[in-house]
Amino acid sequence: MQKDTPAFANIDAYIALQPDAVRPLLQQFREAIRKGAPEAQETISYQMPAFKFHGMLVYFAAWKNHIGFYPVSSGVSAFKEQLEPYKIAKGTIQFPLDKPLPLALITKIVQFRVKENLDKEAQKNAAKPKSVKTARSKNG
Repeated sequence: MQKDTPAFANIDAYIALQPDAVRPLLQQFREAIRKGAPEAQETISYQMPAFKFHGMLVYFAAWKNHIGFYPVSSGVSAFKEQLEPYKIAKGTIQFPLDKPLPLALITKIVQFRVKENLDKEAQKNAAKPKSVKTARSKNG
């Protein structure tokens, strides 16, 4: 991905504009994410392919020498040991283009993020006050 990247309408358009050698890797990456979150919605966010499921789930992007994967910091820290062969930062993983992608690991990280988003939504819903109608009926 370069500084002067055009706006992408969708993930297909993003992949189509990448170098020939990278396209199949991006498609594999996309399929691994889809396997981990079959109900997730594809989108483009920050000019990168992204997936939403009860909030933002993960992002990925093609770079000169790697595919960047952005599962937020919790998605990186939860799999730190399995990610030792790769360059990682707080919320970023770099998978080199010249090595096979760890597709099963990518899927596991996505499944972890799905559970996180569902848990966060359940906590949010549990904290919401009861409706006024329910409160009145309890008070008589």
